[in-house]
Amino acid sequence: MGTFILKGTAVAGTLSANDIGKAHFVRIVATAGSNTITVKDGSTVLGTTLLNSAGDEITIEKHAKHTITSSGAVSATAVGVGH
Repeated sequence: MGTFILKGTAVAGTLSANDIGKAHFVRIVATAGSNTITVKDGSTVLGTTLLNSAGDEITIEKHAKHTITSSGAVSATAVGVGH
């Protein structure tokens, strides 16, 4: 686990095409069972990943215009990545 600089308030629940405040780095923690996380540029899917269970986490790097969708409940926060 690395160091993070918090850059906004957490967004909780199921995400639907959310740009998380146009953040470049987003830390996502699953708060329910398995979750598919999808990053899109408009309608184009750029990538997907699976968080298997509650408590699983990932930090995603994205462009400000890219959006994130989750298949279930998560907590997502804009972060800066420390050293």
